[in-house]
Amino acid sequence: MTINLPVSPSDIGEPTKPPGMHDVARAAGVSHQTVSRVLNDHPNVRSETKERVMRAIAELGYRRNTAARALVTRRSGIIGVVTPRSALFGPTSTLIAVEAAAREAGYFVSLASVASSSPAVMTSALEHFMDQAVEGLVVVAPARDLAEAASVVATRVPMVMISAGSPEGLGFRTASVDNELGARKLTRHLLEVGHRDIAHVSGPEDALESAARVRGWAAELKAAGLPVPEAYQGDWSPERGYEAGREMLRRGLPTAVFAANDHLALGVIRALTEAGVRVPEDVSVVGFDDVTGSAFFNPPLTTLKQDFTALGRQCIEMLCGLMRGEDVENGLISPVLVVRASTAAPPTRPPSPSRRR
Repeated sequence: MTINLPVSPSDIGEPTKPPGMHDVARAAGVSHQTVSRVLNDHPNVRSETKERVMRAIAELGYRRNTAARALVTRRSGIIGVVTPRSALFGPTSTLIAVEAAAREAGYFVSLASVASSSPAVMTSALEHFMDQAVEGLVVVAPARDLAEAASVVATRVPMVMISAGSPEGLGFRTASVDNELGARKLTRHLLEVGHRDIAHVSGPEDALESAARVRGWAAELKAAGLPVPEAYQGDWSPERGYEAGREMLRRGLPTAVFAANDHLALGVIRALTEAGVRVPEDVSVVGFDDVTGSAFFNPPLTTLKQDFTALGRQCIEMLCGLMRGEDVENGLISPVLVVRASTAAPPTRPPSPSRRR
């Protein structure tokens, strides 16, 4: 004979219901409204009452239902961030800075990294964020195609794009380090110490930062009344910098090289050094970014420091303004020239690969 015994949810492993706001109110001996005031940091709550409520929250392990709160208040406290799936210094540093600035402003970040920049991928990311009721969106767009793809989300949620400019006609609000100004500062530094033959190793063709750095280099040479040579097309890698350095050795060396980032500069220095060309006695080399370790290159690298912390704060301040319905201006952060031992006055005679240390 079978006897059916009553079974509780705990006996069969069913999950128990998480504690709610009413449970906190009962444990603290206050009203539901008082718990709500404490959670929303309302000023008209006595300190001892707030302490009692917070103790009950900790003991019960209560967690707020963000989705339900967003339905009531229309505020989720979440900002979405779209970033390329990249380990490069610039996008990674930017992401960290934006997340820190968002936390300072009272927001959490929901991240979507994208391997491609098609409109379909951007739409999918947006739907993911809309399900979370994000209040605003940041798109980190170092490349032109990602900036263009961001147009599918721009009209649906307040958005700031972190990019060195945006394609014509899109009208996005952008925050960025002033890459063109940074390139002008580096080129001007080389001009001021006496160089008149300054080569440039650029970043990728589709990179907006790369294009801005080319513009700055060319503009400063033109302002000095000098011809603008063809740039060596690169990417962001030390391998390409090394190849560009080898090309310079074959074509004829300039007296100075402006590499579009520090890793390219590292490759250039390696190629020159292997050929017996001294840096900076024969050829000066500058980079861009001031990556960790650039002060320990051989020689220590003259470069351009980007203030990513300031960039993150600028971006979030702009986004908060848009979320409040304000009209905000594009933001530019001025980079800082860092002079080290890789630059010096040009040699009295043209550098030659045969000149040894």
